[in-house]
This record gives sequence, C-alpha cells and structure tokens, in this order.
Amino acid sequence: MGYIKWVFILCFWAIIGATLHYTLPQYDVVRIVNTYEERQELGDWTRIFWSRPDTQSAGLENRDVQFIQAVRPNGKPIVYRNEDTGWSWPPYFKFDTANLYTEANDAVSDKDDPEWVRVKHYGWRNQTLSIFPNAVAISPAASVDDKPTNWTSIVILVGLGFLILALYIRWLRFKARRIDPMVEDMEDGLYAMGDAVSERTQGLRRLFRRSK
Repeated sequence: MGYIKWVFILCFWAIIGATLHYTLPQYDVVRIVNTYEERQELGDWTRIFWSRPDTQSAGLENRDVQFIQAVRPNGKPIVYRNEDTGWSWPPYFKFDTANLYTEANDAVSDKDDPEWVRVKHYGWRNQTLSIFPNAVAISPAASVDDKPTNWTSIVILVGLGFLILALYIRWLRFKARRIDPMVEDMEDGLYAMGDAVSERTQGLRRLFRRSK
C-alpha cells in the first residue's frame, strides 16, 4: 500500500513539474536562418501542443502555421512555431504573430556574418511527435552568452513554493486540530470495543467451564 502511495505522489509532482516546464518562459540565443509557413494537421491527440487563440481554431482540422528556423551557437538546429496565444492558456496574451514574423525575417543571417538574437519561448521540441516551442518575442543579443536572467520563471517558482509551503503548514494545523483527535477517538473506541469483546469472551469461557 505504501508503494502505491509513493507512486501516486511521484506521478502527481511529475505532472506538475512537466506542466511548469512546458508553460514557463525560456530563452535561447540563436541565429535565425529562415522562416516559412506550412499547413499542419490538427486531428490527433498532439493538438494539445498547438495554440487555440480563438474559438474557431478549436473546430479546425488543419491550418497554416508560421515557423522560424534557427541555429544554436553549438551548431544544432532549432525550429519554433509562431502562433498567437490570444486569451487562452498559457497566458502570454500574444497577438503580434505578424510583427514577430517580420522581426524574424529581418534578423535572418548566415554563418559568415551571424546576427545573434534572443528568442523567448515556451513549450518543447520533439521531432517524433512534431512538437515545436512557440516563440513569444525576439530581441537582439550582444553575443552568444547574452542570455537574460529568467526573472519571470524565478518569481513564479518562488511564489509557488511559498504557496505550497503555506498550504502544507495549514494542512498540518488542520490535521492536528481536527483529524488527529478524530483518529485518536476512533482508536480509543476500537480499543474499548476490543476490551469489551475480550471481557465478554472470557466471561463466556468461564460460564462454559462451570456448566461442564
């Protein structure tokens, strides 16, 4: 029973951690090499990894999506999608897809004369499932090491940590005030019941012996 409890706890926190890792902003320093637009099928379960900026997109089976191709300083490629988030989750309230696409095109450079930029994004890149992180903003980078401190993620994680700690303390206090006394009363009742049953059994045994 203890193993099931710990498996449940680990799965719960793994889901929370994965959700935060997917949703919180991240920064990459990259060199943009190309932009393009491609029609994507949205019919299978991977639809959850595409934006739903309006109610109409919820009913579409496919739509045109803008992509930004880039190269990291170590030479590895990375591809971002460029979609509005609108008022939906995650709450980036991105409505400037066209402007960002223009900025990305303006920042295209080659390896002989690289122009490094910082791409703020959320999400994951998975080639097997065709999942792409969503670019939220692009800004110039002074060098390949010019990655800003991710204050947004730090503040959210610290605030979430304090919230969890506060809830845990409240739970311990509630447990000490309400649950523990109830459990103790139940245990005392069970012990008293057990003693009564034991005395009753012993009385029956004595009565049975006398009747012989």
